[in-house]
Amino acid sequence: MKYAMFGSAILVLVLAFVIGSNYYKDQQSEKYGFMAEENAELFIRDHSQTLGSDDAKVYLVEFMDPACETCAAFAPFIKQIMAANPGKIKLVLRYAPFHDGADDFVKILEAARMQGKYWETLDVMFKSQNVWASHGNWQPQKLWGFLPKAGVDIEQIKKDMHDPAIAKIIEQDMADVKTLNVQKTPGYFVNGKPLQTFGYRQLQQLIQTELDAKYPK
Repeated sequence: MKYAMFGSAILVLVLAFVIGSNYYKDQQSEKYGFMAEENAELFIRDHSQTLGSDDAKVYLVEFMDPACETCAAFAPFIKQIMAANPGKIKLVLRYAPFHDGADDFVKILEAARMQGKYWETLDVMFKSQNVWASHGNWQPQKLWGFLPKAGVDIEQIKKDMHDPAIAKIIEQDMADVKTLNVQKTPGYFVNGKPLQTFGYRQLQQLIQTELDAKYPK
């Protein structure tokens, strides 16, 4: 009898934990979904670089770092999802340069943006990342050798990357990182809902859920 009661008590505790955990996740999704509607600026700022149609109903917000290996690994995956759903997804890039020195890579990217070469430069940075940022072993001097492939003026980038406006962009994004409790890169939100369990399949499922909701068949 005692063992049966003990077993029942354990079962109740386990069920309570599962229900509580699911409730917390639901609350988190509701919280961020509400913020996406009422406080959209937390997810997309005037300075945020975007890719995709302005008419898209699904917003994929990514907090990233050009030196982040996982960010580079996910980039082709996201392009594939967007290509498979033309006009339906808008990608919004935000910055979360958590590590010392990572700000400089963001500054280089933003300086390239001044030359109209943002996406070309990001593509080159990601594709050459294994040379200049492999496993956190950052060697920025090696990055300069790859950037001409993006069609940028290197000397101009070296000047523009110190523009105070770029520092303000990073400062604002990091403030939003703190508010949204982004802990690592890449950090994803789809229409304000956070990716709670990280992975390719999980991200695709979250995006598909929003696509189904916004574009019912």
